[in-house]
Amino acid sequence: MNAFVFPGQGAQFVGMGKDLYEKHPIAKQFFEKANDILGFRITDIMFNGTDEELKQTKVTQPAMFLHSVVSALCLGSDFQPAMVAGHSLGELSALTAARCLSFEDGLKLVAARAKAMQKACEAQPGTMAAIIALADEKVEEVCAEVRKETGKVVVPANYNCPGQLVISGEVEAIEVACQKLKEAGAKRALVLPVGGAFHSPLMQPAKDELEAAIATTEFHKPICPVYQNVDGKPHTDPEEIKANLIAQLTASVLWTKEVNNMVADGATDFTECGPGKTLQGMIAKICKGNADVKAHGVND
Repeated sequence: MNAFVFPGQGAQFVGMGKDLYEKHPIAKQFFEKANDILGFRITDIMFNGTDEELKQTKVTQPAMFLHSVVSALCLGSDFQPAMVAGHSLGELSALTAARCLSFEDGLKLVAARAKAMQKACEAQPGTMAAIIALADEKVEEVCAEVRKETGKVVVPANYNCPGQLVISGEVEAIEVACQKLKEAGAKRALVLPVGGAFHSPLMQPAKDELEAAIATTEFHKPICPVYQNVDGKPHTDPEEIKANLIAQLTASVLWTKEVNNMVADGATDFTECGPGKTLQGMIAKICKGNADVKAHGVND
């Protein structure tokens, strides 16, 4: 069974989407539509901007969404998913590709999400760190210890694959947690170059803003089950999908659970729609030893 997956923030690079724009008339049409909806030429930044310009949350998130959804559109009749999923921001790309959201509404929600998250980051500085080669349970335990000791926020944010868990929270708490996690045996505890504590309680103001935007947006029943980050389970009911999408901003991304559930439900072929190979790498680690499972990109 075919599963299509959509990456989140972090896989962007200058030049992304330029080949799609030049080779596919439908891509050019949707890129230009995005420029109109956003009120600025995001394609100029994507194709010819600087890394710093592209790294701004208000640019990165729409750019990732645009590249991912247009990649799926360019597949034409080859885009026949039995199921879809997206990592963090990628969940909105997945919902749009699965026709739960129109392209216009999906892009507007992404822009609203990015703006709300940027504001939350400025109001309450935070960061994230990747913890490598340590059991999830140990990471959870240390985060709880640090919260108790410091009174500050630090939580597991992204369960990416076995041996890779990203934590999120206030800068001081992240620094203390990284030191403790290295002492506990983590191979690496690497603070990430991000502007905020995504998927943590520090995103509550952004969650409130996004909830208001989602309340005025029309969601349809998707063409296939959408596996969502907050519980790793498949959903087709628009109201459930909306509630999970709102909860996602302050909740952990249960990507490992999502992929395992998709495989248990019959997925054998994972196609990543979007720039880079981030999700392919994660899926390979999650499904290690399962020769039936293949992960590749749209151009592979």
